[in-house]
Amino acid sequence: MVHQTQVLLTLKLISIRFYQGFTFFSVTWLAFQGCGREIETTGISVDSTQKAMTSAVDIDVIFSDSGRLQARVKGPLVYRYTGESSWLEFPNGFEAEMYDSAKRLETTIRADYGRREEGSGIMEAKKNVVVRNELKNEQLNTDILVWDERKHTIHTEAPVKITTRDKVLYGSGLESNETFTDYTILRPRGEMTVKQDSI
Repeated sequence: MVHQTQVLLTLKLISIRFYQGFTFFSVTWLAFQGCGREIETTGISVDSTQKAMTSAVDIDVIFSDSGRLQARVKGPLVYRYTGESSWLEFPNGFEAEMYDSAKRLETTIRADYGRREEGSGIMEAKKNVVVRNELKNEQLNTDILVWDERKHTIHTEAPVKITTRDKVLYGSGLESNETFTDYTILRPRGEMTVKQDSI
């Protein structure tokens, strides 16, 4: 849904300050992620010695296709890394909004940390991940979520909790379309019925 060129062009057009050569960032990065050269996550391998080439604060990026609003990504801070691979990092969290063809807010994804591999279009959300389907009033809570922008899917192997209008579902692992309207819990663990008047 979101193409690499759209991200790069939009970031260049945002009227906020860009900084070059953050020397302090490598210290912050190592303190935040721990020691070690390679950081392995659910699908993205990142060289922790790589330095941010640009950064932006208080971003609010709108993605559209032929004038049709598709998504919006907001975050207090983003770093862009270049080298053998290019990627974006949201160290202080992000919120993504996805809209349907009628421009209605359909799905939101929030997390305390995010990283997007520009070449593959894979975005990983970590820590306090919340996905909401606003039209169905359903919510997913997990700690790690991978969004494949090209396949229009989201998935995780981590424990999940799904809250619907009348029940709460628990399990480990989930596969879903990116709008969180059609999902499967891979290893269900339990279900709890919720009374309507108790919400």
